[in-house]
Amino acid sequence: MVGIDYRVRSRAGSVAKTAKGSLTSGAQAARDSAGSVPGASKAPRVPEFTAEESLDELRSLATSAGAQIVGEFLQHRDRLDPATLIGKGKLEEIAGAAASVSADLLLFDHDLTASQQRNIEKVVNTRVIDRTQLILDIFAKHARTREGQLQVELAQLEYMLPRLGGRGIEMSQLGGGIGTRGPGETQLETDRRKIYRRIRHVKEQIESVRRIRTQQRQRRESVPVALIALVGYTNAGKSTLFNALTQASVLESPKMFATLDPTIRGVTLPSRRQVLLSDTVGFIRNLPHTLVSAFRATLEEVQRAELILQVSDASSPLSAEQDAQVEKVLKELEAEGKPRLRVMNKIDLLPPRQRDSLRDAANTVHVSAAKDIGMSTLLDRIDQMLQGDALSRVHLRVPQKEGKTLALLEARARIYSRKYKDGLVELEVEAPESVVRRVKDWVTP
Repeated sequence: MVGIDYRVRSRAGSVAKTAKGSLTSGAQAARDSAGSVPGASKAPRVPEFTAEESLDELRSLATSAGAQIVGEFLQHRDRLDPATLIGKGKLEEIAGAAASVSADLLLFDHDLTASQQRNIEKVVNTRVIDRTQLILDIFAKHARTREGQLQVELAQLEYMLPRLGGRGIEMSQLGGGIGTRGPGETQLETDRRKIYRRIRHVKEQIESVRRIRTQQRQRRESVPVALIALVGYTNAGKSTLFNALTQASVLESPKMFATLDPTIRGVTLPSRRQVLLSDTVGFIRNLPHTLVSAFRATLEEVQRAELILQVSDASSPLSAEQDAQVEKVLKELEAEGKPRLRVMNKIDLLPPRQRDSLRDAANTVHVSAAKDIGMSTLLDRIDQMLQGDALSRVHLRVPQKEGKTLALLEARARIYSRKYKDGLVELEVEAPESVVRRVKDWVTP
């Protein structure tokens, strides 16, 4: 694995913060936007990824992909080398180290251009991939449904297209017949045409998936059930929280991007209102744009959600930086204005004194999904923030023979009083509007 830490020089020639140089422009823009407050004299500081911490994250990604790490390098430079990214001398050092351990893959914690990748491979004589290609490989490994596999394939094809390379006349196809002899269509052009054709085919299939999802969404929206979307940085504990709230059996794993395929389950709130909870793909620093585009059909659930639960790892020293990346993706999805509840997860991993000092706020709840801490508070807060299917307190006189109606009230309403008189059941209940409409024939003043 190779990490890069380079210093950015200002116009005056002074050296800027080293840690900033270790990030790509997209990640740096997210950090800068998260750390600035319009109109404030001094923006609150957001913790930043250092080059070492960025390399740690690459290590986690590589482990999730099934790689066995045999060596690491961290290159410090004043600027990136346009040809090889890290410079000829360092590259020769890495080539010798890779040969000594018979490494069959070299990972770069930075996006490589097609020419940089080819130049590096010529020197190290082994396969080279960058951070984006590694993330795409993890997605391909963990996609289970047909929809997820199509979305990953589209992202891989769009990533591969500009990186095709040929050897000019050596890859040409000779024509046959009078007037056709000589260099014909190159293999490079043939490969590009095949990829373009496959991209069109995959996009058509994804569009079909989007239509099916739209139909399913319309059926759901015909019934007044609110949709709540879980979002957050990868490995923040979204799947564990999803299972704790819904009693589902979604895979829980410390590996990054262990779950990709979307899952929707019903949840009954303390008010007896029913809502749908949607688990989405985890975000990550500098999430490849091709993946955001490819997974748009899945992430549309976030756009349609009435409430977003933004899950953060309270035990991570970089939770603020991770939240900045989540904000960046939500903005790209045009969902940053949605009502949001911050869920600070994994508080069981904090020291006891720090855990005891935590205080919930209007839009923040501290929980531990793994240890079932704070889950009732979370459900109450969700209940308070949901605007749809409002609660009403009504008096009812229901005939005792209406067992179906009484069972509905028992399951979907809070019953404050109950009396039996002359074959009737007199009730005072608090119920969602959707339930009140179904029992309106027995409502009394």
